Order: sequence, then structure tokens, then C-alpha cells
Amino acid sequence: MAENTLIEKLEGLVARFEEVATLITDPAVIADQRRYVKLTKEYKELGDLMAARKEYLQCLNGLEEAKQMMSESDPEMKEMAREEAAACEARLPELEEEIKLLLVPADPQDDRNAILEIRGGTGGDEAALFAGDLFRMYSKYCETKGWRLEVSSANEGAAGGFKEIICSVTGEKVYGTLKYESGVHRVQRVPATETQGRVHTSAASVAVLPEAEPFDVEINEGEIKWDTFRSGGAGGQNVNKVESGVRLRYNWKNPNTGTVEEILIECTETRDQPKNKERALARLRTFIYDKEHQKYIDDIASKRKTMVSTGDRSAKIRTYNYPQGRITDHRINYTIYNLAAFMDGDIQDCIDHLTVAENTERLKESEL
Repeated sequence: MAENTLIEKLEGLVARFEEVATLITDPAVIADQRRYVKLTKEYKELGDLMAARKEYLQCLNGLEEAKQMMSESDPEMKEMAREEAAACEARLPELEEEIKLLLVPADPQDDRNAILEIRGGTGGDEAALFAGDLFRMYSKYCETKGWRLEVSSANEGAAGGFKEIICSVTGEKVYGTLKYESGVHRVQRVPATETQGRVHTSAASVAVLPEAEPFDVEINEGEIKWDTFRSGGAGGQNVNKVESGVRLRYNWKNPNTGTVEEILIECTETRDQPKNKERALARLRTFIYDKEHQKYIDDIASKRKTMVSTGDRSAKIRTYNYPQGRITDHRINYTIYNLAAFMDGDIQDCIDHLTVAENTERLKESEL
């Protein structure tokens, strides 16, 4: 993208930035929550572009002034001008790449919170144990990010771990970060139950869904059928005597297929029935939102070559090899040998590589 073209594109956005800044202070806009949320998100994105534009123009002006100073007779002034020109010439290409990426439309769901679902797959008890290890890994990672992770339902395995665990994660850009984790995670290790030291292969699936806001989907709450029951598992008197667990059933017509599906959701995590109902409703909204946006997800996946963050959720994305202490992400041929730290939540480097791969892809798409 030529320098003049880049400046023209940025200048064309200045008026829109000023317009959005005015709109988000309008009481009528603030009263319309859906529009207000959309505009505040646009304001932030345009704000990032305006900040980059300001630095880019300063860098161009600085380079021009430095070139003019090189004609000075004072040796010290000339040397300062050369250093300034060198710094600007080094920074300009970096800024251009940053701006190009900012100009590519972001995934509109990246800023959302997320629902994280982990399920043990093939491998029986060992798969459930591995699902538990993955849950611990994500829990540790969320701690380092300052995110809040809340379990909404869990089905423990007979030997430990989880057959299934579902939780919500709230924080800054949660979905945009964790979306790369969706897929099948394969583990190769000697199970605790193996007496002859043989390495077994098992798997667990991870699904990361963007959490829906109340106004994202239309739900007729009068048609929801609620049941309450006593939460099972270890606990005090409250677990045994109070029906705090909730179960909802809802018939939903899939707009993509026209078929009616019964959605069944249970929530038993808290001892407060209203809180469990609230969490069950949040999961219902997210489930419907995800289904209704599946066409959008498929359309993106069909354009992508590496399938970094979208596409077939049943695809094997990563292998954890314990005997060799190795992790391999098959989408980008990323391999490292720090499995212990990785399983302790140190997964940011892998996510960074996946982000770079996706951004490179998006840039190529925008230039076609």
C-alpha cells in the first residue's frame, strides 16, 4: 500500500471518528443499547487508528525535518539529523504494517467474553483425566490474564478429571484470545492405570464460544420449561436438602435449517437457584447465538487456508507428547519442548504465533 494511499485512507476515517464520538454522547443512542454497544466498539477501533495516524504523520514530518537539517554546517546538528532520520526510516515500515492490520475489519466477536467447554473424548478414564489437565491449564492461564473463570456445570470422571466441564470466562478480549483453542487436543503419555509402561493416545475436545449479550438473540422466556433438582456430589446440608440445581428445556427453530431443536441445559454450580437460572439462560443465549452465526463462521473458514481460528471443531489441532516433553500445534507447525510449563498455563507464546498466522492471512485476504 503506497504512502499516499495509506494517508488518504486514514484521512477518510477522521470525519467518521468525529461523528461516532458525537453519537455516543447522544441520549437517544445511549437508550438504544444494541446501537450504543456497536458504536462504542467502533469508536475504540477508530481511536486506535487515529493514534496510529498521529504517530505516522509525526514520523513522516520528523523524517522531512531531519533531511532538511542535514544541510546544516554544524557537525553535531548533522549527526543528530542523521540519527533522527534513521529512527524515522526504521519506524515507518513498522507503522505501515500496524496501520494495514488495523484497517482490516476485525472479527466482530473478538471483544466478547467466552463460554469454554472441555469434553473427554476417546480414551476412557485417561481422556477424562486429560480434560481435567486442560481445565487446569486454562484456569492457570486465565489467572495470569486477570480474567474471571466460573464453572457452570461439571461431570467428573470415575478416575478423576472431567467427562465434561463448562465454564464462562470474562475479561478483556477473552474470545479473541481463546478462540484459537477450539478443536481436538490429543495427548500421548503413560496413563496412571497402565502397569506395563506403554504410551497411550487419547483426546479431549475444546470448544470456545463467544458469549451472547441479552439483545443478541430473541428468546421467548415464557416458552422455557424449568425444572429444579437437588445438586449431587459432596457437600453440606444445603446440597442434600435444597433444590438449587436447574434444568431448562427450550424448543428453538434453527433459521439455517428450518428444523426445530430441543435445547436442554443444566446448571448446578452454585447453591443459589436464581444464579443458576441466570447462568443457564446465558448458556442458552450463547448456544443459539453460536448456531445462528455458524454460517458466518463457515464462510470465513472456507476462505482460510490454515484454519487457524475457525472451521471444523472436530479437527485435531494440537498434540501433547509427555515422553518427549513436546507440544505441537499442527495448524502452524509450531513445536516447543516445555510441556510442563505449558500445562501450568504458559500458553501465551503459542497463542501469539497463532495470532500472527491469522493476521498474516487476513492481510493477504485484504490485498486480494
